[in-house]
Amino acid sequence: MFKPKFRVILAGLLSLSLFALAGCGSTSASSSTSTPASSSTEKVLKVGSDITYAPFEFMDDKQQPTGFDMELIQAIGKDIGYKVSIETCSFDGLITALQAGKYNAVVSAMTITPKREKSVTFSDKYFKSMQYIAMKKGSNFKTLEDLKGKRVGVQLNTTGQFDCEDKGITPKKYDTTPDALTDLLNGGVDAVVADSPVVLWFQAQNPTAQIEVVPANVDPEYYGIAMKKGDTELASKVNASLKKLIDNGTYGQIYKKWFKKDAPKL
Repeated sequence: MFKPKFRVILAGLLSLSLFALAGCGSTSASSSTSTPASSSTEKVLKVGSDITYAPFEFMDDKQQPTGFDMELIQAIGKDIGYKVSIETCSFDGLITALQAGKYNAVVSAMTITPKREKSVTFSDKYFKSMQYIAMKKGSNFKTLEDLKGKRVGVQLNTTGQFDCEDKGITPKKYDTTPDALTDLLNGGVDAVVADSPVVLWFQAQNPTAQIEVVPANVDPEYYGIAMKKGDTELASKVNASLKKLIDNGTYGQIYKKWFKKDAPKL
């Protein structure tokens, strides 16, 4: 189900300042500004995403980015008159790469948090999610407190990690949520805390694995499209387009395709 990420191997002669961008794929030269690149024929919106997070972003059988986020950003790009160019990057490196001007925007099931809002400008919220606990059948975990003293897997620098740490749990950190869930299947951890749609997708794709899931006892969260801090021009365009796509039903069609139910009101 999940395709492996391709990592860029940094050449030894690169300056140390570039190491913060490790793990980010590159198919074109980086830009030093957050203004979308343009030419005489087209305008390009460079988008970064950690394409290992089905059903939001993952590679299809032809190794092309697909998923809810990918379709949504393509629809937004078309609406505002930009060709969307998507590059893969480790989730942990996305904000750093955005700040460095490598991308104009990041769409990667990224939860809007006060800490992140200090580093980026978020769009209006576009998805409501919550944290789930995944476990092997018979584990009987009900809350995050039940995970104290257990081996808990999370994706690095995600709200799953932060919620566990808030409860005094020191989790085992993985590069991707699928890595953590796969280790659950292999017995490497007792439970995984992650975003509910990703956990449910993994459970559906592994019907014989006897995975059980329960909602974690934390507040719901909302995803936003991240842009460079202070890029109000692009944010205004994205927000206007997002509202338009919600109002005209395009957002609802994309949502129902990937989640098999009507989109809730945000």
